[in-house]
Amino acid sequence: MRKCMRCNVEMVEDLDVKVEGGAYGIKITQQGIFKDNLGKLKCAVCSECGYTELYIQDTSKIKKLIIDQKEK
Repeated sequence: MRKCMRCNVEMVEDLDVKVEGGAYGIKITQQGIFKDNLGKLKCAVCSECGYTELYIQDTSKIKKLIIDQKEK
């Protein structure tokens, strides 16, 4: 459960982020061509003030990326 940082109200979670005019959404990748998709952006919205927060639900690929970078 995410709480709004502004008014401490429970946020509506697991909402998709889409580019207007397209149905593909936004994804997070490493810089460069042909890099793996690290996660799909999701968002949470506060029903009280409208504050919106972006996040990645599954952080396992991000954690692996950090470990791989430390080993280099």
